[in-house]
Amino acid sequence: MIIYHGSKNIVKTPKYGKGKPYNDYGLGFYCTEYLDLAKEWACDDEGGGYANKYELDTADLKTLDLNGDNFCILHWISILLSNRTFTLDSDLAVQAKDYILKNFPVNTKGFDIIKGYRADDSYFSYARDFLQNTISVKRLSQVMKLGNLGNQIVLISPKAFKAIRFLGYEEAPQEVYLPDRKKRDERARAAYLTNRQGNVFSANDVYMIDIIRNEMKADDPRLQ
Repeated sequence: MIIYHGSKNIVKTPKYGKGKPYNDYGLGFYCTEYLDLAKEWACDDEGGGYANKYELDTADLKTLDLNGDNFCILHWISILLSNRTFTLDSDLAVQAKDYILKNFPVNTKGFDIIKGYRADDSYFSYARDFLQNTISVKRLSQVMKLGNLGNQIVLISPKAFKAIRFLGYEEAPQEVYLPDRKKRDERARAAYLTNRQGNVFSANDVYMIDIIRNEMKADDPRLQ
């Protein structure tokens, strides 16, 4: 597998145990299969960066795919709640956080790689909307596909770090890729609003309050 890591630096040898523990999936080396996305992620208001390119040998690696059939969107939220800081503005949202962490835990032990959605600013806000009972499970699943962010691939074990080989890098000029990053987020937000306006409420839609009241668990078909 060819993967890319957007960074302010050229990273020839990724180091296990380095990085920020409060990223989406905790401590790890965050990558993507898409070169342009890596270049966008490398840029911020302070300047440009680099898209580091690697070859990852996955033959002997165990992958936790959060988009797999044995997971639902609430597992993705659960792992975010375990690692990132949420500002929750209501008692229901606080109760929702506790319920999801208790009933939809994700055990990453024994895995080498995690694959799943990347919680950019707009997507992070969608997750918060769900916790506050603003959008349904169905709509949350729909909006996660907006903006074409794709999956991120996170190396989390020493074994995974030994299976990666540096192939080179490409520069990511701020004046090119920061506007692209902002446009991608704007498109996702615009699509979210359009989807929201065109959405017809259904009595069968499942909201966070329904999950709590009905004590729904991960195997409940209404969450798929």
